[in-house]
Amino acid sequence: VQLQASGGGLVQAGGSLRLSCAASGRTFNGYTVAWFRQAPGKEREFVAGIRWNGSHTYFKDSVKGRFTISRDVARRTVYLQMNDLKPEDTAVYYCAASSRVILSTLRVSSSYNNWGQGTQVTVSS
Repeated sequence: VQLQASGGGLVQAGGSLRLSCAASGRTFNGYTVAWFRQAPGKEREFVAGIRWNGSHTYFKDSVKGRFTISRDVARRTVYLQMNDLKPEDTAVYYCAASSRVILSTLRVSSSYNNWGQGTQVTVSS
């Protein structure tokens, strides 16, 4: 499955952005789709994930209550709605997908074998 991420940009603290991750080549059936981010000089970190059947969503603690993740089956797209953005949310955001993710490895980037290109999110203070 090929992934196309979009929706990044520059926003002031407290603002919102919605990132999109669209699949091509096949659907997301049976996949877990996640968003990771990487700030300069830092490790890539898990932000949020969703089982494609919609049964479960998962979040990094620091984004709970501010970010939501959802999917549009017909559009084969996963969305990351980011509200109340903070300067520490500044990073390149990547979407990733895998059909072989289990709960214990869901937050580990090496669990995913399909990656989209990154989209830059910059939050100014």
